[in-house]
Amino acid sequence: IKMAGDFRFPDVDTDGSEKSEEMEIVVNVGGVRQVFYGDNLIQYPETRLAELINCLSGGYDSIFSLCDDYDPGKREFYFDRDPDAFKCIIDVYYFGEIHMKKGICPICFKNEMEFWKVDLKFLDDCCKTHLSEKKEELEEIARRVQLILDDLGVDASESRWKRCQKCIWKFLEKPESSYPARVIAVLSFLFILISSVVMCVGTIPDLQVVDAEGNRMEHPTLDSIETACIGWFTMEYVLRLISSPNKFHFALSFMNIVDVLAILPFYVSLTLTHLGAKLMELSNVQQAVQALRIMRIARIFKLARHSSGLQTLTYALKRSFKELGLLLMYLAVGIFVFSALGYTMEQSHPETLFKSIPQSFWWAIITMTTVGYGDIYPKTTLGKLNAAISFLCGVIAIALPIHPIINNFVRYYNKQRVLETAAKHELELMELNSAEGKATGSKSELEDLSREGKEGSFYSSRLKVSHSDTFIHLLSEEKHYRTRLQSCK
Repeated sequence: IKMAGDFRFPDVDTDGSEKSEEMEIVVNVGGVRQVFYGDNLIQYPETRLAELINCLSGGYDSIFSLCDDYDPGKREFYFDRDPDAFKCIIDVYYFGEIHMKKGICPICFKNEMEFWKVDLKFLDDCCKTHLSEKKEELEEIARRVQLILDDLGVDASESRWKRCQKCIWKFLEKPESSYPARVIAVLSFLFILISSVVMCVGTIPDLQVVDAEGNRMEHPTLDSIETACIGWFTMEYVLRLISSPNKFHFALSFMNIVDVLAILPFYVSLTLTHLGAKLMELSNVQQAVQALRIMRIARIFKLARHSSGLQTLTYALKRSFKELGLLLMYLAVGIFVFSALGYTMEQSHPETLFKSIPQSFWWAIITMTTVGYGDIYPKTTLGKLNAAISFLCGVIAIALPIHPIINNFVRYYNKQRVLETAAKHELELMELNSAEGKATGSKSELEDLSREGKEGSFYSSRLKVSHSDTFIHLLSEEKHYRTRLQSCK
């Protein structure tokens, strides 16, 4: 009786007389049987299928290091892998490139390529783009999960001031963390609305008062309400600045710059009112204060901090710069052409309103954008025909880029909802996995877990492994292997 390690199959010449190019390899992947010939496989000798050609002479140890099972009678190799992904991967032996079939998870397909030892460079560029997008999504999910874990976990080695900073930051920046944080977010939202309404109502002449010099000014009550709102905004900004983990990044953030622009005019105008009169004329001080008061409109942008819809709209516009650029280019060309034609056609009319081509730009803008104030209009027949054509071209030019912009908005909005749901799903699976491990662990381990839970570091130290279908490797330091049955579709 021969030992398994010394076993040699009778149909293989150990002297190497049988050429590898003429060999026939039968592979069964997840119940799907494929036949390969050596001349195709040896083109890529570093792949797993090419290694099957020479593994028969090495015995069982060599065979089972490459496959899950082997039938010597049928000379058939068995693999418990995804057959759909395998059908795509074997294209590299015939066409030199791989296209990922629609409906296959890109991350799972990448894992399959790594198993079959096929380099990612053979993946087509369109599929690489899809893979990179999926990686970015998983990284975003991992980042959100890690942020939640950081909020749940408390490092006992940190100082009391550091823990207090984290509590304040979570209290002001994350309304979903607790009920008081949601109350603060609602109050901040109401202060923004009240401040904006007061700014608008203060310009109504009937609600204004006249000072000793006969100048109209805001009602003292409205001024007091605005002062209270500015006090709230100032306190909120200072607390967020003190508790921020990265103050440099905090100061350069767009929304925080908006907060400063909403607060700063009040203090500058207050300084000019009390000290500026001594340094300059009173009329100049009033003009400067009036100009600074106009800057108060910046506080309306603070609503974006509490509105996911406004944030989504901002992102959609940022992703639509190309479409917006095309829109502006279409309008610029149309404005130049139709204003020049309008000036030329209307120049002969004695009562023409088109004095020059630059002045005609205004007419072309309000015509192509379908506004039509009527302050400038053509009087000749050709001029009216030119106006009709410019109107139709303007409608077409504006309508064309709208659909891509709306698609970007909807795509980003749906993506954010999916990522949020996926992050919550990962946390639930982590908690379930930790609970199962806690129930099956030893008594000492249970005591350690309960002790860590009391210290607050349970989530940050234990909830690192997820066994969901969208396994996130970024959240685990351990190496996990997935079979075909675990791959997500």
